[in-house]
Amino acid sequence: MPFEAVNETLYTIAASAQGGREGRVKSEDGVVDLPLGKPGSTSNPKANPETLFASGYAACFSGALAVVAKKEGVDASASTVTANVEFGSTDTGFGLAVEITAEIPGVDEATAQKIADAAHQVCPYSKATRGNIDVTIIGKAA
Repeated sequence: MPFEAVNETLYTIAASAQGGREGRVKSEDGVVDLPLGKPGSTSNPKANPETLFASGYAACFSGALAVVAKKEGVDASASTVTANVEFGSTDTGFGLAVEITAEIPGVDEATAQKIADAAHQVCPYSKATRGNIDVTIIGKAA
């Protein structure tokens, strides 16, 4: 898929990180200001880049799902989107994979999958990851 340029900027935000995976992230507006930790720590759990990516992707996909569902005449306001992010080794270093599960109440499995697949086509995070990492989309009736 070719590069898709932004025609009109609707929002801009910046965030900074210091100290890598065991440092700190902070958004310029101060809304996000978190210490980071290595994944898997049970004694002192902290956010990590994968936590933040999963949260952002789930929220963005949920918004896209609502837009697509509305066009299909489906009320998706009670839907839940879960982004399961995997971090692991690849042939060239490290990489990510994502499984997005969209649970949509009041529809059958086929409709849930159709809406989830359509949301994947319009979600900005899906566009950003397309062709770069493995993304699996699962639509479920809830």
